[in-house]
Amino acid sequence: MTSLLDLLAATPSLLALGEPTHGESAFLQIRNETFMSLTEHGYRSIALESDRAAGLIADEFVRGDGAVTLDRALAEGFSHGFGAAPANRDLLLRMREWNTGRPTSERLTFHGFDAPLEIEGAPSPRRHLARVGDFLGLDRSAEIDDLIGDEARWSDTAAIWEPGRSIGRSTDAQRLRVIADDLLTELYLQAPRRPAGWQAAFVHATSAVALLRYHAAAAAPLAQEERFARLAGVRDALMAENLLAIRASEAHRGPTLVFAHNTHLQRHQSTMTMAGTEVSWAGAGAIIAALLKDQYVLVVGSLGASPTLGIGAPATSTYEGRLQQKTNHPGYVRASEIGPAERRTHDYRYFPLDQATIDHADAVLHIPTGVDASVLADRILALPGVEQVVASEENGSPEGAWGDRFFHVGPDRRQPFATIVEHDVPGFDEASQLDRPGVFRLNLDLGRAEFERLFGFPPKAFEDHRHTFDFARLDTLVPHPGYALYGFGSIVMPGPQMLPEVDRLLAIAHARAVDRHQRAARRAADQQG
Repeated sequence: MTSLLDLLAATPSLLALGEPTHGESAFLQIRNETFMSLTEHGYRSIALESDRAAGLIADEFVRGDGAVTLDRALAEGFSHGFGAAPANRDLLLRMREWNTGRPTSERLTFHGFDAPLEIEGAPSPRRHLARVGDFLGLDRSAEIDDLIGDEARWSDTAAIWEPGRSIGRSTDAQRLRVIADDLLTELYLQAPRRPAGWQAAFVHATSAVALLRYHAAAAAPLAQEERFARLAGVRDALMAENLLAIRASEAHRGPTLVFAHNTHLQRHQSTMTMAGTEVSWAGAGAIIAALLKDQYVLVVGSLGASPTLGIGAPATSTYEGRLQQKTNHPGYVRASEIGPAERRTHDYRYFPLDQATIDHADAVLHIPTGVDASVLADRILALPGVEQVVASEENGSPEGAWGDRFFHVGPDRRQPFATIVEHDVPGFDEASQLDRPGVFRLNLDLGRAEFERLFGFPPKAFEDHRHTFDFARLDTLVPHPGYALYGFGSIVMPGPQMLPEVDRLLAIAHARAVDRHQRAARRAADQQG
């Protein structure tokens, strides 16, 4: 894959990497590789489209805090369900590993930069105000609880559609905004005496203010189209405010990579259809670009196909189709090198490239296809003489293996040269955590020689090295947790950037299977003769 650094004339303070849709793991997997390569060039922080206050918990894990487990960091350290993405697990672990033993100046920091809300609803600021009060030693909980009252009146999603139902401009909400502002002022006043924990308290204070601002916007008596645009714009303004605060805290340590949907990062006006109406607003990227100028560099994401999301290949006349013709593998392309084309027609799952997006971007990351089990199966079946057996009730396979795929050459079904599995085997093979939604694993018969070349020890010595491998990590060739003794390796969810190496390993495993089949055929012929 073309190096992103090769496309940058200089190092920006904020490098934005966008994705055109949520839910395609390939973007997150490439994001991880990109960020970890950038750390070798001085990048020390990453900011994701996730709640900033929640991100404090994920960062505690990254910093090595023993009180925060990985499970807690994923469950509580992300918003919008992003903690369930397997690639986000890997990101936290890789950052934590990098930080181990390094001086503070070189350690990596995790940030969320979203406000603690969704466009269609927001909670009350209760927990954030309570955290600030606890830090300051000020007990205003009785007053705050009285003003907030029933949480349901804050989280009422109907308020987004009916401003009269919103609590945002009530007397209670206005008094809470004053309290939040007072606590923020007190936070600054106590900063010289209480530096430890101040930054986290500041994040909670600004999160409370953000929620109250958003509720006020939701209560504005505007026409529906104007209200939707206003709410989307307010959310992105809060994102931009968070990004500027993150950069202020990170400026002395190094640049920041920010990763989010293209619509939040692009320099020009963002548009989206809500309730049948197209609305337009200035996204966080447009705000940041206006303030940081050339210190903000934008790489937008582009996608060819995604089996996971049901997105088929683009027409060759579209921007994505043209990029698709250049390479079969992910790559970065200068925006200035992309010529005019047609805008791809698609639904809400994917925001296609258009001329305005390209004109306002510095580069484009194009991913020709996401990779799922069917994509890998097609590559294996394209090899000569390969047959596939899919475990099912009909062929007598155990229920826990139904859907797993086994690939053979010739009639001998005892030893597949490759398998694609999507299930743990309780008590035997659970280390890859295949019970996670959408996770699968490619297993390959590497043989003793290739196994030892790749891992530095022979298959028979695997148990002495088992503890050194994270078998659940994506995009990483490791010994098979159950069959390494027989020379098998495995890769959990290989992303599109790994396909060349996957093809190489498949060729080795296939050649071994062909050789076994030919030797068996010769033995059978000799016995008949």
